[in-house]
Amino acid sequence: MSQSFARLVFGLTAAFFAAFFIWPIFQILKGGFIDADGHLTFAYLTALLSDPTYLAGLRNSFLLACAATTLALLIAMPLAFISDRFYYPGKGLLGSIVLIPMILPPFVGAIGIKQIFGQYGALNALIIQLGLRPHGWTFDWFAANQFWGVAIVEALSLYPIIYLNAVAALANIDPAMEEAAQNLGCTGFRRFWKITLPLINPGLFAGGTIVFIWSFTELGTPLVFDYAQVTSVQIYYGLKDIGGNPFPYALVAVMLVSSVALYAISKGLFGRASHDMMAKATSLGGPRALPAAQAWLCTALFAGVTFVAVLPHLGVIFVAFSRDWYATVLPHDYTLDNFRYALGNDLTVPAIANSLKFASISTVVDVFLGIAIAYVVVRTKIVGRQLLDFLAMLPLAVPGLVLAFGYLAMSQDGKFFSFLNPVRNPTILLIIAYSVRRLPYVVRSASAGFLQTSETLEEAAQNLGCPPLKSVIKITLPLIAANLIAGGLLAFAFAMLEVSDSLILAQKQAYYPITKAIMELFQLLGDGKFIASALGVWAMVFLGVTIVGMSLLLGKKLGAIFRV
Repeated sequence: MSQSFARLVFGLTAAFFAAFFIWPIFQILKGGFIDADGHLTFAYLTALLSDPTYLAGLRNSFLLACAATTLALLIAMPLAFISDRFYYPGKGLLGSIVLIPMILPPFVGAIGIKQIFGQYGALNALIIQLGLRPHGWTFDWFAANQFWGVAIVEALSLYPIIYLNAVAALANIDPAMEEAAQNLGCTGFRRFWKITLPLINPGLFAGGTIVFIWSFTELGTPLVFDYAQVTSVQIYYGLKDIGGNPFPYALVAVMLVSSVALYAISKGLFGRASHDMMAKATSLGGPRALPAAQAWLCTALFAGVTFVAVLPHLGVIFVAFSRDWYATVLPHDYTLDNFRYALGNDLTVPAIANSLKFASISTVVDVFLGIAIAYVVVRTKIVGRQLLDFLAMLPLAVPGLVLAFGYLAMSQDGKFFSFLNPVRNPTILLIIAYSVRRLPYVVRSASAGFLQTSETLEEAAQNLGCPPLKSVIKITLPLIAANLIAGGLLAFAFAMLEVSDSLILAQKQAYYPITKAIMELFQLLGDGKFIASALGVWAMVFLGVTIVGMSLLLGKKLGAIFRV
């Protein structure tokens, strides 16, 4: 029964991904490799690779991803090491709020970033107020160095992913190994470099791969900084006309091959190197107390990094509570009217209801699929199970922008999936899009739970006459409930605030999700910026509570959700 169930899951999942992952990507890719006569051609790709503009975009995207990943590692590693090894004031609270940078869509954070670093923003006002520059002085911080501006913003947004993986990896190290090295005279940084770092490399590389791919394909932050010399922005501008210029389609192919190749390398080199089941020696280990001054220094480091990372969030919050904010360090007048207008606007209440409906249904789909896939991958020996795992995690390597336009292309009138055309009703397509994009989180969370739960419990139940499937439902699922709840909450929260699919597929106001409503409000003249910020604050509060809840449920195991 176990093998037949595994084959059924494999078949159904393969069919689902073939229809709603491979096929939409194919619809996009064929625009770059099929000529007007319907013949295969590499002329577009050859021309693209010889075009200085597109080559510069690819080079900038790669360098941007390298810079953002390196900065994120430099931020996350010290924080993870301090969190795992020492006690310090506010450790529990700081360990939760360090995840806050993940709770704001980039284009919403743009409101706060521009308000702080714009020509008439808070930073310039502070510099003038301190007498460092004369009254009326302005400086465009965005144009000063767009590359490093984008890299720093992305690193500050994504370092929690590496932090979570690093904390989980450090927690699984056998303390006796480090103690043995210390007894042999290997201490301090040398011990970390020679012993600790090699042991946590799989976790670091797993988190770093996700950050690299995310930065390589990121669209929102370069758009905010008006940094168009990257591949994702070139694709965004080029794909607006479905069936038009073939070069963006070829660009998509290059981006996909690069992202998937990196994912495959990561999976091949480090995917099997798991320490989840490592038995620790009988050693004291664990975090230790520090002298008061050093403990408070650790607290200051955590608080300082978090403060810098949440500056966009603080900017959005201040805009939401203000009547006006222009050329001053802080707003002069504060009000709650923006929140009342945000919830009373004709766009917002239906948008919140739509997002709740779309995200709830997609989460149910993800939980069922995620449990089934994780069970097949971890508990069975069926041929092809690693391919199933690779397929389920592949959406992490594919830009949301590409999938969204793929759905739009495959549902045009005259196509097989024309009945899903979002121009008429995008509900089904949005639910499918949310499900595909967020399935990896549930699969990773469920897989971690299965790996950490002994299979002998299921075997004991089966020896007593319980069928295999029933033993999983009655025995294992209750034991991994925290993992499933955390993965489901993460899928639900990020589906609620999904950007690419929502902006592209929701074309009628009656079906706008919350992110589309925020964008529409932001584009309104007058109070649009303030009302959009207020709605953004509601979204931040919702997702913030969700992530803190997951942190309390899973603790150090939360990083498993983001592993490749």
